[in-house]
Amino acid sequence: MRYSGIGGQAVMEGVMMKNGNKYAVAVRNPDKEIVIESSEYGGIGKNKKLKNMPVFRGVFNFIESLSLGFKTLTYSASVLEEEDKEGKKDPKSKKKDDLVMGITVTASVVLAIAIFMALPYGISLLFRKAVSSQWVLALLEGALRLLIFLCYVGGISLMPDIKRVYMYHGAEHKCINCIESGRELTVENVRESSRLHKRCGTSFLLIVMFVSILFFMFIRVDSGILRLALRLLLIPVIAGVSYEFIRLAGRSDHFLVNLISKPGLMLQKITTREPEDDMIEVGIASVEAVFDWKAYIKEINDSALERR
Repeated sequence: MRYSGIGGQAVMEGVMMKNGNKYAVAVRNPDKEIVIESSEYGGIGKNKKLKNMPVFRGVFNFIESLSLGFKTLTYSASVLEEEDKEGKKDPKSKKKDDLVMGITVTASVVLAIAIFMALPYGISLLFRKAVSSQWVLALLEGALRLLIFLCYVGGISLMPDIKRVYMYHGAEHKCINCIESGRELTVENVRESSRLHKRCGTSFLLIVMFVSILFFMFIRVDSGILRLALRLLLIPVIAGVSYEFIRLAGRSDHFLVNLISKPGLMLQKITTREPEDDMIEVGIASVEAVFDWKAYIKEINDSALERR
């Protein structure tokens, strides 16, 4: 399967696709029409050299994905609530929305760190008297973190609204898999494509869990507060290293890469669901707003003819 460079995420009743600096959000509104918003997103920071360096690019990508993700989620919610059909907002309203989004992003990151980093560490401290080995405690902490993460993913999948988001997540993956396999982007072809993809954010988060275990095993300090502080400081580094693997996985079919990708693909069976045809139509609309899939498929076919 050939790498296309396009990525995306599911939003409320819709799909966001991103290609380079351009992104588009397609949402099915209450009138059952597909509403599309396309724009440019330059990301954070202007130092292109630093943003393209291994590990550092993963840190920037992680922060930018969070920011753009919340922005597109806010847009999809506004479409569903029909607060602003024409998309026009006065400056004061826009500033207020930006402030709310900033607070939401910050609060979400802090909550995620507390649940998936601080909580497992705190629970592992309860076993310090019974377990003397730092290696075993680090493995125990990692196992707790992984368990909490899996319970969270599985738990929210039971919510009706999240089930629909997971269906749109499946539509997003199917659209990308369809074009990367060289097939025309039609509802029929997309429906037959896989809903699992190695570059998925779900796989990224799972890799983060495993990489954090390796990193935290080498933290050897006596102070509990310092150990926690070092864990928090290492989060960007862990995200950067995990991103490098996901980036490699999207470009490689090596058996070892595929083997390491298996757990993430298995977890995607929970975080993606088979979409309905109208959801696939939304995914296709989002792709076509940012990506010339016909030119991409022509390039694949021309390359195949040259190799013959």
